[in-house]
Amino acid sequence: MLTIICLGLFISSGLAIGLELLGDDQNRQVLAQAQKMYGQEKEMEKTRESGEIRSSFDELRKVNDDMIGWIHMKDTMIQYPIVQSHDNAFYLTRNYLKNDTRAGSIFMDYRNDVLHESPNTVVYGHRMRDGSMFAGLTNYLKQDFFIDHQTFQYDTLYHSYEAEIFAVYETTVDFDYIQTDFRDLGEYAHYLQAVRKKSIYQTKTDVSTDDLILTLSTCDHVLAPKSGRLVVQAKLKEVQ
Repeated sequence: MLTIICLGLFISSGLAIGLELLGDDQNRQVLAQAQKMYGQEKEMEKTRESGEIRSSFDELRKVNDDMIGWIHMKDTMIQYPIVQSHDNAFYLTRNYLKNDTRAGSIFMDYRNDVLHESPNTVVYGHRMRDGSMFAGLTNYLKQDFFIDHQTFQYDTLYHSYEAEIFAVYETTVDFDYIQTDFRDLGEYAHYLQAVRKKSIYQTKTDVSTDDLILTLSTCDHVLAPKSGRLVVQAKLKEVQ
């Protein structure tokens, strides 16, 4: 009887692992299709007239008009579309095709607006064990990687940005790093001071209340199983 029970557990565990690997592979294929639709040559497209959607997103938006951006970090798997829904739950378990997947999507906080940008734009993604989605952010905990990769590409429907990293840190949800808007410049200045103080690196990037910033957030189960977060924050410099 014990042998049968152990065999059953072994088979069920193997099946679960197999399904997980299959799901990860399917998700990579779906995202590869998005990368083809966006196209490397389109990444060079610069900012267009105010309020005019950039043509690099035309094919993606035919598939899903929730598509609002793109992020690309060199030497990581992060080369993904960014979607946005009416809440921060929908794309936690859905890909950009709106199909169920445990990997979810890279998605923007529902409170942000890519046309009328808030001081702090927040983008979320899961930390997948196969290295996909926002798992690549963990590379920034290594100083050598950070030194060589202090900028990355961030595009929206209307603008193209070079994002210059000024803060990397681990925290919990008790710290309100996902605050998007501020009562006044004083509150924003206090926020910038707080996140820079938490950073494991003290960069020379000058960030002031005149700047827009981008916050990338993923889970940190090592720090805290449910409330731990790894955060990478960058100053946005528009590409003209």
